[in-house]
Amino acid sequence: MNGTQFEPLAAGARSPRDLIAANPHLPSLPAVFVRAKQRMDDPNSSLAAVGEVIAHDPALSARLLRLANSAFFGYAARVETVWRAVTLLGTQQVHDLLLATSVASAFTGLPGGLVDMNAFWRNSVRCAVAARLVAVRCNVLDSERLFVEGLLYDIGHLVIYQTQPELAAEVLARARALDCDPSVVERALIGFDYAALGAELLAIWDLPESLVEAVRHHLEPWNAERFPLEAAIVHVASRVARIEAAGEHAPDCVVTPRVWDLIGLSDSVLEPLIEEVRQHAADAYALIFATARHAA
Repeated sequence: MNGTQFEPLAAGARSPRDLIAANPHLPSLPAVFVRAKQRMDDPNSSLAAVGEVIAHDPALSARLLRLANSAFFGYAARVETVWRAVTLLGTQQVHDLLLATSVASAFTGLPGGLVDMNAFWRNSVRCAVAARLVAVRCNVLDSERLFVEGLLYDIGHLVIYQTQPELAAEVLARARALDCDPSVVERALIGFDYAALGAELLAIWDLPESLVEAVRHHLEPWNAERFPLEAAIVHVASRVARIEAAGEHAPDCVVTPRVWDLIGLSDSVLEPLIEEVRQHAADAYALIFATARHAA
């Protein structure tokens, strides 16, 4: 294959929004999440109203209760009802947990051979766990919200896999041949990378600006205008996830001094972070995907 066969795409999709607009069958968020978000965004609504929406979806209710009762949050008393879970967690955490459990089900039927979805989401969960752990070290308020930012950092690749499978295969092949990050090839062939594409999808889904910007700029967090700290945290977390998965410090996993300066930490935190991710990723994966434990 060569790049010339993708020239029509580059001409017709001059921006991430163009590519998404040209593919109207891209997944949308589940209706129950949209309804719950509407209640959360309504200043005249209540926690009880949010809980009522969630309670009408048995699978989502079970997942929320499982998360609320997990060691991840560590509540002393068992959480028995959706209303209690919403009350304890608060609307921001409920929003993020529902989003985390909703997005994974949105992308199905991806072309075979391009991506192992279990491996994809395991890596995303590693990044999510790492982002939360880094945020705690950076004294970020509501550090749990960094979990979902880490979880969704790579979602743009799912858009490329689903809408342009031949182009995705070309990108992966060239990235391997050149021993470079796929984002470099994506910019050359498409004009933008997976981070910009994923952020655009999240913006269309009307998700928080902090989440959108962290995903958009996690490759180059110093370019973030409003949330450079969050973008830098996701950048570090993505590297930690890749190191933990590979079992070695690959050259493309290096965190530069510029990024460490943004978050106010040093590379001395890497080894402890990798170990903590190793300890918690499998449990987090099992909780979010409501399956038996998988080795992460």
